[in-house]
Amino acid sequence: MIARQLSFDWPNGVALGPDDFFVSTANATAFGMVTDPARWPLCKLVITGPAGCGKSHLARIFAAGQPTQIIAAADLTADFRPKAAALVVEDMDTLPSAAQEAMFHLHNHLHNNGGLLLLTARQTPRHWPITLPDLASRMQGSAVVQVADPDDALLQAVMMKLFADRQLLPPPDLAAYLAPRIERSFAAAAAIVAELDSMALATGHKISQRLAARLLDKPD
Repeated sequence: MIARQLSFDWPNGVALGPDDFFVSTANATAFGMVTDPARWPLCKLVITGPAGCGKSHLARIFAAGQPTQIIAAADLTADFRPKAAALVVEDMDTLPSAAQEAMFHLHNHLHNNGGLLLLTARQTPRHWPITLPDLASRMQGSAVVQVADPDDALLQAVMMKLFADRQLLPPPDLAAYLAPRIERSFAAAAAIVAELDSMALATGHKISQRLAARLLDKPD
């Protein structure tokens, strides 16, 4: 993988997990839970967190551990039948009203047959737009683990991975320079990397701390 090919000096407090998932204090609990489903109460788990925090990556780490089917909540239909003993339903807070009964029966099918159910969403189940009372009660009875906003170490690691995804090799201290100067969020990390890449292409300059300072309008 590119992240392996490019030699980065990963920040202290960040460990590489399966498939180069970056484990820090912000996501360690979620990582531990998806890699040990025997700990899930009632064999189900909800992962919540903001966009870009790694919920889908965590779901795929879980799926690598056992035969698993992955489906988006928006794609659920009344005739959907799981083809594996474990099921991941992503973006449950976008579940269509017409799919609520199907989700209710899926939940009961997996529960009655000893299956595993992993759900992802930006918000906790009590905020999901579920109007079917039986489904709402079952979702709200699920164990929830949250991916928190990134700490400095994870924010730096995320930026370095985003640079790697673009086949860019910035100065090794650039992520540490950027971390305290941007909003502490996954979205902000993605935005600053994209803006630096665009600015470098537009100006013909290499990505550097000086270029970042110009972008941030905070020259050092």
